[in-house]
Amino acid sequence: MTKGNARTAWCILTVLAGLLSPAGLMAQSAGAAPAQAQSPAQTPAPAPHTGPYWTQHDQQLLVDFGNLERFTNADLALGPPAPGEARVVFMGDSITQGWKIEGPDGSFPGKPYINRGISGQTSPQMLIRFRQDVIDLKPKAVVILAGTNDIAGNTGPMTPEQTEDNLASMADLAAANGIRVVLCSITPSFDFPWKPGLDPAPKIAALNQWIKAYADLKGYIYVDYYSAMKDERGGLPAALSKDGVHPLPGGYAIMTPLVEAGIEKALKTGTGN
Repeated sequence: MTKGNARTAWCILTVLAGLLSPAGLMAQSAGAAPAQAQSPAQTPAPAPHTGPYWTQHDQQLLVDFGNLERFTNADLALGPPAPGEARVVFMGDSITQGWKIEGPDGSFPGKPYINRGISGQTSPQMLIRFRQDVIDLKPKAVVILAGTNDIAGNTGPMTPEQTEDNLASMADLAAANGIRVVLCSITPSFDFPWKPGLDPAPKIAALNQWIKAYADLKGYIYVDYYSAMKDERGGLPAALSKDGVHPLPGGYAIMTPLVEAGIEKALKTGTGN
């Protein structure tokens, strides 16, 4: 080997040794980082839910996705409607759960209305428990309010079409069992405090357009909370909600006569049990 060739070989070995050293490998990683950051596949996922509420929520999904256990005993204790009883079931999430519907000091005193709202639930969860918590209770009508938590992704990413399918399935199951259907608009939200940055306002508006169109198509009653409650941003004003999602008593005071009129109309029209 000539001296020139030896020098060339030595230079090559020196470069390779530098590249394979820990420092060299770190430098390569650091240099590659910008390319990875520019890739859409590397976009950070939204922050996971944290805190005791979400820990319990996620554990519940593993053992009983639809939370069928929640109202099992209450449904059994309720028994069938009395003769002539115009029972109505409210199916929904925390917005329904937080609404004082039942009892003499509720929004509908003297009315045989049943609250079957569960905080945090999405429309697929409601569909799972719809037969147990609605159909088997043999109501005259059902009030369905769902979609907020679908947009928030509480049980994973969902498309608007999947929400629409679940709403349609609940409504059509009710109608097939002689239960009159009241489909409600999703209440307005500008942002979700537990999942910020999802820009829910236009998504809610679009889903509400579909809900109204589907109700009109199928002859169901549509109750429009959204138009009566939204502010200029498409959210809930501070006077109606502390967190921009869940109504205060003033918010429920707006919702009560709207749904009451919808229920009365549903009970007077169509076929039922």
